[in-house]
Amino acid sequence: MAEGTQTRDGRRGPAVPLPAAEAGFDAIGLARHLLRTVRSGALATLDPEDGTPFVSLVTIATDADGTPLMLLSRLSAHTRNLLADPRASLLFSAGGKGDPLAHPRLTVTGRASQSEEPRHRARFLARHPKAALYADFPDFGFFALEPAAGHLNGGFAKAAVLRADELRLDLVGAESLVAGEAGAVAHMNADHLDALALYAAGTGAEAGPWRLTGLDPEGMDLLAGDRTARVLYPEPVREMGALRKVLVAMAAEARGGGEAGPA
Repeated sequence: MAEGTQTRDGRRGPAVPLPAAEAGFDAIGLARHLLRTVRSGALATLDPEDGTPFVSLVTIATDADGTPLMLLSRLSAHTRNLLADPRASLLFSAGGKGDPLAHPRLTVTGRASQSEEPRHRARFLARHPKAALYADFPDFGFFALEPAAGHLNGGFAKAAVLRADELRLDLVGAESLVAGEAGAVAHMNADHLDALALYAAGTGAEAGPWRLTGLDPEGMDLLAGDRTARVLYPEPVREMGALRKVLVAMAAEARGGGEAGPA
């Protein structure tokens, strides 16, 4: 009964995961939250010799659109498997106290390929700063998992399947925001740690120190040690001018209506 008792006709029975739009809860929002906040997960690959499934633990970040990113060594079995057969899946599990099956988790299936995109490197290392110690070793490389579909279990009686376009953000029209991300992140971390602390507190997160690791049209990713926080804007933004206005308004509201905020 771990998948719940949800059926298409409402009768009690084994759960049939519904399309995200029919799931009866915010399946897309929860799936994207897991993508952005979980920093490690189980990577499943296929042994090229006999097709045996092989599962290993990897660290994860995301691109601006939510595409999962990994830093893998070619000395590892999972990397050799991917280079022979790119089909893979990643399990994102929130974890927590009590029954592990009571907490949400997301499986993303797709194909993984090595990436030379500088933004992938930057976003991964921002999320996993200690990985900079070995990221340039000759056997390591960055990989992106191109999502094909997602399977979400949000807890008891909450299951949904998601399309690739429901997992990832559409970045059309947000090119200037993506291009300006690095500068905005550096500026916020240098001059507005107080605002970042307010944003994190607004999600219910404990005190930091919090720093910004990435931003996108839907929200911001924060990190404090090994803890993460996902901050959503009141409404999506697609260019830097709109982002600044939203961040100022969010900081002002968190401070109780004052006008001071990120500049």
